[in-house]
Amino acid sequence: MAENLRTTRYQNGDAIPTNLSNTQWQNTTSGAYTIYPHDGGGISEDNVEGINSDEEMVAAYGKLYNWYAVDDSRGLCPPGWLVPSDADWKQLEMYLGMSEQDANLSGSRGSPVGGKLKSTRTDPDAPPGWKSPNTGATNESGFSGFPGGFSDYFGTFSSIGYHGYWWSSSEKQGWLSAFSRSLNSHHSDVYRKISDMRDGLSVRCIRDD
Repeated sequence: MAENLRTTRYQNGDAIPTNLSNTQWQNTTSGAYTIYPHDGGGISEDNVEGINSDEEMVAAYGKLYNWYAVDDSRGLCPPGWLVPSDADWKQLEMYLGMSEQDANLSGSRGSPVGGKLKSTRTDPDAPPGWKSPNTGATNESGFSGFPGGFSDYFGTFSSIGYHGYWWSSSEKQGWLSAFSRSLNSHHSDVYRKISDMRDGLSVRCIRDD
């Protein structure tokens, strides 16, 4: 669970669609992935410093997947691995010191647990790294959370360097959304949120024990 997923194929070898137009990304109900553009492409971001190609971007930050890829029966993670559920995330958070009451809340909660999940790499360290101040980062969990940003359901990229977002496999029934987690460069909490299934977020895999 210490690196963002980079796969281009499901377990059975089928290719995961990519290079969708913004309109296609917004309208698809099938799995897809995208790569945060190293030469900008966000609302307020410039070039990603220290990254000069899509290949370098993927090596540093991984790929961004919509939730339909997470939920695909062909399996997004390697054999013997799976995308953690919302309950799995809570278990990790409570192991790191979050109370059960806080773990069941939505929004920002559980400081300083977020710091325990964040990589300590901070500008001007080589990527992948957080923008300053990277509050509370200790990475004592070994999770090494990186700020890979996200793609919203319109296909717009944002927040690299400032936020990392990760899917859970748990759907929010009736909302066309699923539970996710995010970490922030300016806080040491963990944000539990409900993300649109069409958003492009990072993915971590855990062993299927």
